[in-house]
Amino acid sequence: MKIKVKNLGALKQAEFTLGDLTIICGCNNTGKTYATYALFGFLSTWRRMFTIQINSDKIERLLADGVIRLDIQEYVQQSEQIVTKGCQAYTQELPKIFAAPSERFKETEFQVSVDIQNTRLERRFDLKIGSGEVSLFSITKTEESTELVVTLLVEKEKVKIPTDILERIITDALKDIIFDQFLPNPFIASSERTGAAIFRKDLNFDRNRLFEEMGQVGQNIDRVELLLKDYGDYALPIRTNVAFIRQLEKIVKKSSFIAENYPDVLADFADIIGGKYTVTRNDELYYEPNKGKRVKLSMDESSSAVRSLLDIGFYLRHEAKEGDLLMVDEPELNLHPENQRRVARLFARLVNLGIKVFITTHSDYIIKELNTLIMLNHEKPHLKQIAEEEGYLPAELISSEKIKVYIAEEAPIILEGKKKKTKCQTLTLADIDPELGIAARSFDTTIETMNRIQEAIIWGQD
Repeated sequence: MKIKVKNLGALKQAEFTLGDLTIICGCNNTGKTYATYALFGFLSTWRRMFTIQINSDKIERLLADGVIRLDIQEYVQQSEQIVTKGCQAYTQELPKIFAAPSERFKETEFQVSVDIQNTRLERRFDLKIGSGEVSLFSITKTEESTELVVTLLVEKEKVKIPTDILERIITDALKDIIFDQFLPNPFIASSERTGAAIFRKDLNFDRNRLFEEMGQVGQNIDRVELLLKDYGDYALPIRTNVAFIRQLEKIVKKSSFIAENYPDVLADFADIIGGKYTVTRNDELYYEPNKGKRVKLSMDESSSAVRSLLDIGFYLRHEAKEGDLLMVDEPELNLHPENQRRVARLFARLVNLGIKVFITTHSDYIIKELNTLIMLNHEKPHLKQIAEEEGYLPAELISSEKIKVYIAEEAPIILEGKKKKTKCQTLTLADIDPELGIAARSFDTTIETMNRIQEAIIWGQD
């Protein structure tokens, strides 16, 4: 999947391709978070933004005959137009995604392109829609088939679903079959996650604003207007983060494919945080350290590193699914360099398990550790010996082909409609050598400057 943006925050014009592991590096205020939030917003809302039209006569035939068969290839052929129009609709939603004034996005363009030529229709699809315990109709697709079969399961007189809702349910099924393979389900850990962990019970934005306004206006209020009002004062990723933290009591009842199949990954994560998270029946959240006396620490008593990794920990244990996109804004937040290295190894392992990872980072430790994993991923005796001696697992090693690294920086590029290069804020694809790793010059320049100064201090008198 390729993403193109114009006039998005600091980014004048940029494009990036989603890899199995995607990294955006760069200085502060260079557009990393804008690119991250825009991508997360799109992946969270594309089903609502994409529009598929079904002829009304097909719905009428379903109600008359009790069954219709839709040729999925017919809608695959419309995919490019569906995506284009969906991106245009999403661009109009960007002020809500960022909770920012619409004026900031007047000239913004957001485009996504997917490899429609490689659309695969092998997956089975089976959905039943009903009311209570009664199934009203089914939507099915067998493996390898290109037909979607919609069947009424009751007499048509008993179908109480309005035709427009019936059409929407069918088109949603088509969207999932065609586009779900290209657009991963996102989970985000925003840079505000440490605060959300402490104040999770107090962070109900809409409710708090509603109570505040009711208190200000007194008795002369329009209750319906207040209930329908949009209180989106925070960007969608932050609101999503807070909603996740506030629902932990429900989330802990689920089990991820990692918990079921790869408990050693969870054990490694527990070793990184030095303990475990627990949620009581009263929805109280605690951290229990492994060392010392057995105690339960609240989040405000726990270290900032424990709070920083909270979202990721619960995601891995309870939510993770193969094919997901785990997005982490600055994974190095509050982590000691050693734990930054270990988190890099965790990300590589998740990629090898089938979870895509997207991060923004200022951490040279994370990049260098990923370089180590790339360089060790070769069939050479001495590399195997080093990996074994240093405690690297084969499951942590990663191919350079799975990684895309971009530098958010000012660079000369050819703007659309222009012939000459113009220097502006963009995303530059970094070189990745299978033998030497990632060339992340945004860190190298700073490190070289520091080394030069220190060498001058030490050797200047000579």
